[in-house]
Amino acid sequence: MKTVQRLISRSTLLLAAAAITAGLLGGCQANNTMKGGAIGAGAGGAIGGVIGHQSGNTAIGAIIGATVGGAAGALIGRQMDKQAEEIKRDLEGAQVERVGEGIKITFNSGLLFALNSSQLNNTTQQNLRELAATLNKYEDTEILIEGHTDNSGTDDHNQKLSEERARAVASYLAGQAVKNGRLQTVGYGESQPVADNATDNGRDQNRRVEVAIYANKKMKKLAEKNQLGNS
Repeated sequence: MKTVQRLISRSTLLLAAAAITAGLLGGCQANNTMKGGAIGAGAGGAIGGVIGHQSGNTAIGAIIGATVGGAAGALIGRQMDKQAEEIKRDLEGAQVERVGEGIKITFNSGLLFALNSSQLNNTTQQNLRELAATLNKYEDTEILIEGHTDNSGTDDHNQKLSEERARAVASYLAGQAVKNGRLQTVGYGESQPVADNATDNGRDQNRRVEVAIYANKKMKKLAEKNQLGNS
């Protein structure tokens, strides 16, 4: 299991990031497989960090950073379509989104943990068992797990709690036979809110665990050779 650092962007890439974000995240007319092939091959790694930083969501940045684009990206997108549908069917209470050539899952922390705790609730472990079963079916993916908190408490407490919660999810998935080498964890504390911390509803949304699923090197190579799904 690996711990990753926050993606850092360069200001010179902001224009390219904005254009690709609009194409991949805002194109209502394009289907998900088309979105997977929309970006030019090799561009994703250069701008993924920019997109994640500017959107305030590094899970999205990680997915876009793994983009290969072109025909290979379209094949990966098709594979991710299938995987996302299975995850949506099996996970209760989690938000599952297709982004580019990957999948983003958002769990409200209240579904997984008691307040100020990193111990997984027994009643919600079934969700993670279902997720692990799908992850094990589609082995050629990387998995980034991010912990986030609201702004209640000190910065240090929130940072530690977010890291512990991300590791708790990763450890449980590893216990369900998901390979450690696929799992990366990072905690962001209160630094990446998605809603207003001044309200109860906003704080509830900010207490979350996000999971990014994207192609590994093997899947990319198979897609580039037009062999994805034949291995």
